[in-house]
Amino acid sequence: MFFPIADTPNPPGRPYLTWAIMAANIAVYVLVSLPASTGKVNLNDPLLFDYLKVLGVQGQVTARDVYQHVSAYDLLVFQYGFRPAEFSFVALFTSLFLHGGLMHLAGNMLFLFIFGNNVECRLGRIGYLLTYLSCGIIATLFFALFAAGSQVPLIGASGAIFGVLGCYFLWFPRNRVRCFVFLFPFLMTSIYLSARLVLGFYLLIDNLLPFVFSANSGSGIAHGAHIGGFLGGLGIAWGTDRYFLVFKGQAKPTINQNIKLASIHKICPAASIGELAGAADCYLDLSSREERIQVDSADVIAVGAYLLEKNSFQDALRVFRRFIAERPTDSLIDQAYLGAGKALLQNPRFATSAYHYFLSAHDLARSEQLAVEAKTYLRMIEQQRQSLQQNKDD
Repeated sequence: MFFPIADTPNPPGRPYLTWAIMAANIAVYVLVSLPASTGKVNLNDPLLFDYLKVLGVQGQVTARDVYQHVSAYDLLVFQYGFRPAEFSFVALFTSLFLHGGLMHLAGNMLFLFIFGNNVECRLGRIGYLLTYLSCGIIATLFFALFAAGSQVPLIGASGAIFGVLGCYFLWFPRNRVRCFVFLFPFLMTSIYLSARLVLGFYLLIDNLLPFVFSANSGSGIAHGAHIGGFLGGLGIAWGTDRYFLVFKGQAKPTINQNIKLASIHKICPAASIGELAGAADCYLDLSSREERIQVDSADVIAVGAYLLEKNSFQDALRVFRRFIAERPTDSLIDQAYLGAGKALLQNPRFATSAYHYFLSAHDLARSEQLAVEAKTYLRMIEQQRQSLQQNKDD
């Protein structure tokens, strides 16, 4: 058995929204769920009749039987948990803050604490909150697709948290997760594993396989909600990248009229004679991969470097990201990773993402000079983090 206990690297600053979401979940459990679990049911509560009816109880039921087998917590979950057979818009949200026990709560909060801070830093607090709630709703609805007639309430923050994991999986592939390995009495230690390996294990082994082969196991774990949340997080992360790439860059460049770019082949001569402005305009205007892939790799890198020099960081990032996505085995891929890191580094919010690009550039470096340059940026980001943390502590 193993479970995560930390990840690295972590972004600068404090994940206040992650802490706030954790505090809300814990407060609901301590102040609402826990007292209700030991509380007696109100025999005059109209909800009690609906609850007993759903359970299939017929005929006369004594007050003693009700007191012995039904608690206030049962009615709380019945009312505010999400029941696929009776759609409730309110329950879509309230169900995300109810938990079935201390271990259920602790497991969810552990994963949110470990993986939430990087995603919060990437999205910003408002975007992170909207993503968290959206993934929770997506997870609940995905679960409902496979249990449309069920009256069993779905509760827990797992679906929303798996959405956060989906974002993490896509955005931070080179992060490492420290895991505690527990094989008592033979082995008790901690090791560092790839983030994608850890998250992929939890998705595949702990959720996808049970969902496919043990759908009726009665384990009480909503594997479908976990899968739905994870897919929702992946979709939101991918869509966010596309949005910033397409809509949040600088205004769409216009092709330099001094160069008649009737064919994509004219980009290379433009770059070679120093007319990089026209070449950059033309390359950014290409809408299909088939056209872009015809451009020589060295010219694409030259265009990206030119845009960096002109402080057109969003456009430079577009160029380098396209290169990485479309030419993953190219001999100049290390330069593309380095350029993307430089473009992201201009915005302190994206320092963590820049760190991953520099790390990739260092790992893939084909020259000592590029490896040293990438390592210099890595050290600079680490020093900035340490300095910021010291200032926060002071």
